[in-house]
Amino acid sequence: MSTPRTKAAKTRLLEAAATLFYNDGITATGIDTITAKAGVAKMSLYNNFKSKADLVAAFIEVRHAEWLGLYELRVRHATTAKERVLAIFDAYADHANFAYERGFRGCGLLNAAAELPAGDAGRDAVRRHKEEVERLLVTHLTELVPGNPHVVTQTAAHLSFLLEGAMSRAGLEGNDFRVQQARLITISLLEAL
Repeated sequence: MSTPRTKAAKTRLLEAAATLFYNDGITATGIDTITAKAGVAKMSLYNNFKSKADLVAAFIEVRHAEWLGLYELRVRHATTAKERVLAIFDAYADHANFAYERGFRGCGLLNAAAELPAGDAGRDAVRRHKEEVERLLVTHLTELVPGNPHVVTQTAAHLSFLLEGAMSRAGLEGNDFRVQQARLITISLLEAL
């Protein structure tokens, strides 16, 4: 296992920024705090990222890839379309159960987007992530209800809203209970299709 000193500066900066952005928010986290936590000189940040905005964009990209990795682990073991839909909820629950430094505070991507101004590239990246999750729902629901695109798109939107609402409440409560509730509601909705 590598120690903080043996990891590349870029990796240490991204890890430090991810922790601090999640704990304290993007706006409240300064460059000096990030470099101190990463154990690198301030110049290392600018050698690896053009600006704090560039670091924020990298953070959002890493969070998106992180969630996709959780989803891919879950969906790999799913044998039915219903299980593949539920894998999305399970990946969100897995995300809620990470060992966060100060506990679970909700979706890190939505938390980041809430701090960024309208039209910011970071907000667009978060929106694309959420759209990708909904497309995954459409894909798996199409397997479950072939030949009925109207039901598929409506159900995918419904499940997407259910999932995001559950994550918001889970973030407020600091655990995955609401995501697990949303998963149970999803099972009953899928059985009714």
